[in-house]
Amino acid sequence: MRRSLAPSQLAKRKPGGDDSEDDEDWHPEATLKKRKAGSESQSWECYVSPFRKPLAPLTNRPHCLDSSKHEAFIRSILSKPFKIPIPNYQGSLGLRALGIKRTGVRSALHDPFEEGALVLYEPPPLSAHDQLKIDKDKVPIHVVVDPVLSRVLRPHQREGVKFLWECVTSRRIPGSHGCIMADEMGLGKTLQCITLMWTLLRQSPDGKPEIDKAMVVSPSSLVKNWYNEVGKWLGGRIQPLAIDGGSKDEIDRKLAGFMNQRGLRVPSPILIISYETFRLHAEVLQKGSVGLVICDEGHRLKNSENQTYQALDGLNTPRRVLISGTPIQNDLLEYFSLVHFVNSGILGTAQEFKKHFEIPILKGRDADASEAERHKGEERLKELISIVNRCLIRRTSDILSKYLPVKIEQVVCCRLTPLQTELYKHFLKQAKPAEELKEGKISVSSLSSITSLKKLCNHPALIYEKCVEEEEGFAGALELFPTGYSPKSLEPQLSGKMLVLDYILAVTRSTSNDKVVLVSNYTQTLDLFEKLCRTRRYLYVRLDGTMSIKKRAKIVERFNSLSSPDFVFMLSSKAGGCGLNLIGANRLIMFDPDWNPANDEQAMARVWRDGQKKTCYIYRLLSTGTIEEKIFQRQTHKKALSSCVVDEEQDVERHFSLGELKELFTLNETTASDTHDKIKCRRCVNGHQVKPPPEGSDCTSDLSQWNHCADKRGLQDSVLKATWDAAVTFTFHHHSHEEQRGIP
Repeated sequence: MRRSLAPSQLAKRKPGGDDSEDDEDWHPEATLKKRKAGSESQSWECYVSPFRKPLAPLTNRPHCLDSSKHEAFIRSILSKPFKIPIPNYQGSLGLRALGIKRTGVRSALHDPFEEGALVLYEPPPLSAHDQLKIDKDKVPIHVVVDPVLSRVLRPHQREGVKFLWECVTSRRIPGSHGCIMADEMGLGKTLQCITLMWTLLRQSPDGKPEIDKAMVVSPSSLVKNWYNEVGKWLGGRIQPLAIDGGSKDEIDRKLAGFMNQRGLRVPSPILIISYETFRLHAEVLQKGSVGLVICDEGHRLKNSENQTYQALDGLNTPRRVLISGTPIQNDLLEYFSLVHFVNSGILGTAQEFKKHFEIPILKGRDADASEAERHKGEERLKELISIVNRCLIRRTSDILSKYLPVKIEQVVCCRLTPLQTELYKHFLKQAKPAEELKEGKISVSSLSSITSLKKLCNHPALIYEKCVEEEEGFAGALELFPTGYSPKSLEPQLSGKMLVLDYILAVTRSTSNDKVVLVSNYTQTLDLFEKLCRTRRYLYVRLDGTMSIKKRAKIVERFNSLSSPDFVFMLSSKAGGCGLNLIGANRLIMFDPDWNPANDEQAMARVWRDGQKKTCYIYRLLSTGTIEEKIFQRQTHKKALSSCVVDEEQDVERHFSLGELKELFTLNETTASDTHDKIKCRRCVNGHQVKPPPEGSDCTSDLSQWNHCADKRGLQDSVLKATWDAAVTFTFHHHSHEEQRGIP
């Protein structure tokens, strides 16, 4: 019987396993011959397939791993406990597991003992007995500023953040939750307020957020800037909602969505909105509550009767922060409105404030005040300062001297040209505006006369049309213009200030790579600047009230770029004087003064800001002996009042009597500077400085601290030195900050 040659059958018959060479080819003929020649016991080997191994014997026993290897593997796993995947995380895990409520004592969000940590609140120490009795869920914890922010805060900013937090959490004035951030321009008020918002939104001594939503109200030109600043300092940690435009329904829908947000995880906890948009949609925002409201450029709220003030005052929020580098602008009653907005009632009512504080202080500041009135004014001033200082923080720009280059302010008094002088006298003789003034107050009928004279000081071209139409005060004045005169073409030599401006721009352009910012209160004057730049072939950009907010941001960014070829930035002080950062330029020219010193201060602070690398020069052009000097003198009176109340400077000189304001409509042709004459400068003899400023004097408070008067030898600005040689028709007064110490 023939046996089966199937591999499975052959495997069963194989006694000792597989001895065959699996890798060799199988040739049945050769193996058959070998079988015949070989012994009988090996005959079965020729039929084993070299391509298939025999099946393993079947058994019910499981295959076991080496127990020692398994135990070693488990021990290696257990020797590496779970670690939280956060760099440098120092917290203890304990027995906690993900998704399980924390047990034990609460801990601060950030390490209060880390080097450089900014601790806003430190819980009181507990005795061992108190620690046993107290509920662990009610133990107060440290409030620590996020290290991302605390690392970039300067010392004065760290102090400011701590002050703001203590005010809004009612730790400075029990029952009051507001404050005024009155730092001067350039000290980082925005960063301090962003730090405050982020801290309140994330933590509190109770281990939960202090607030769930915050609102920033600012001028429309700064809405985008606030949005960018939040993104710059907080990155993607938070997504603010910025609104400044759109249809009414769309804005209402966005605002309603913001107000309806609740809980610990609010998608957009910060709303940034313009004053105008807020006023129009206040009804939607007043339906709910907001944890904190910040009002940028808060001096807009100086009048408690306007709609914006009343709309903001109607918000359901006790925590209010008002940002203003110039809290006093015109009078103390406006100052009262600001303080009353953030902390209602701490100064009484408006009538009580006026009777108890304003009238005695102003009487004491008047140059004609009696000794008793001065003493009473000083007493009331000290009382006012002691109350307000609990909710107001004020640091001057002197702090920036550590971080920024030197800034030199210079007041350039420019004589009128013969044409301007004749037109000025002609107007005063015909219009007789001085007769309309009563008790030093400006009547409504005098406003047009003031505007006409201010425009005449800028350039006769600005009043040419009035001369053609023979308006009041300009009848017959057309005959004074040169033969063939045309307002279409600019003639700088017809205006003292325009002549000096032309010299300054030409010298700057030819001797340096500096850029210049030109600031004016009138768009008509900006038109003249454009004509001058086109004539001299200067590249320029212009920003006024007609430009959209989006376009403003683009041209500012372009001008600040190092690769930008633009030489001049023309700025309307009404449209862009607040908040703009023009560090691409280091020279700024204020072409005409404003009645409100805060407007001029805001405009002049555009170039001396964080990021500036060059020495800054500020030129303030005034027409000698004209209404511009009277406006400048009025500014000095207001600045003296502001420095007295806000800066606490007790030795501010009483320069001008209020009665001297009646001299608005006069022309002094014989003086080099009417203002310099009235401040009774004690350091000049025949127009030359003969002794240095007093030791430790502060030149930022008022213009009694001018360092150089009408003396070319004292000029430290090469541009004005060159200009002096060419423009012999003007005199010069130099006023520099303390930062200038050490310059040869």
